[in-house]
Amino acid sequence: MSIVHWVGARVETEGDITVPARNFIDLINSLPPDQVNLAIDEVTLSLDLTCGTVKASFRGISADEFPLVPEPQEGDGFSVEAADLSTGLSQVTFAASTDESHPVLTGVLVEFEGDHMTMAAADGFRLSLRSIPLIHPVPLPFSVIVPARALSELMRVIGNQEEPVIISTTHPHNQILFQLTDTVLNSQLIDGSFPDVRRIIPASCATRVVLGREEILQACKRAAIFARDVANIVTMTIEPGEVTVSADSAESGQGSTRLAASVEGNGLEIAFNVRFLIDVLSALDTPQIALELNSSTNPGVIKAVGDDAFVHVVMPMHLGHR
Repeated sequence: MSIVHWVGARVETEGDITVPARNFIDLINSLPPDQVNLAIDEVTLSLDLTCGTVKASFRGISADEFPLVPEPQEGDGFSVEAADLSTGLSQVTFAASTDESHPVLTGVLVEFEGDHMTMAAADGFRLSLRSIPLIHPVPLPFSVIVPARALSELMRVIGNQEEPVIISTTHPHNQILFQLTDTVLNSQLIDGSFPDVRRIIPASCATRVVLGREEILQACKRAAIFARDVANIVTMTIEPGEVTVSADSAESGQGSTRLAASVEGNGLEIAFNVRFLIDVLSALDTPQIALELNSSTNPGVIKAVGDDAFVHVVMPMHLGHR
């Protein structure tokens, strides 16, 4: 992964040099709010810095020794609104695996088709899928697998940018570039075949529960206090008009919260990893969420009410493990 960022400056003499990143960043972060002056000494290969009463000199190496960074080509790529991309990333990247023995699952599947791009991440226990609109449609559909770590960094870099983000890939799709107003983030792509994620999503449900997102999020956070000693297992008991979120530990105690809910279908008791629930509920921003279930042993589906572009699937825990 590489990041190129442009900073406005008055340049009197052009030049380039490579300096130690950690030392340079640490010093820059400690400087007073004053003008920074930089000068390159091409004879000693050093970068001299002054800022107010601060002076420093960094020993460097020739810029020619820095790895080549791909540059976006004029007219290449396709655009997406920065806010849409940032929202999509926040709702997907957390579900990617951190197990390097399965490199494909440490990435996010990004599919481009028509006027939409769809992102999906899965770690074997949960799946997050989000579709966002493209400003202009792509001529031909294609898909790539982007490291989740790179997309998490992209989400941080986007920040509050208002201009669209331009996305392009190098031929033959082994790198991807995200071009922002003053920044370009480049990442190698992951080679491999991503699982057929849509096959994991249940086509129907026997029980559908609609309730406040913030209310169930806080209930899960309270239950998590007691679930620490029992593999993060919390139980949801679904009855007409209400859902009870509870955790019970022989060592630390028990806690439960009863929530008003709209319940359609059969009553049910099901257990989940509470950390997974907190992750997805924290990533959403709709007032209400829908929980769609079939049985205590089948995957649960979490949707944002009023937003059909997002789907999250989470595997249940065995109730016998409490």
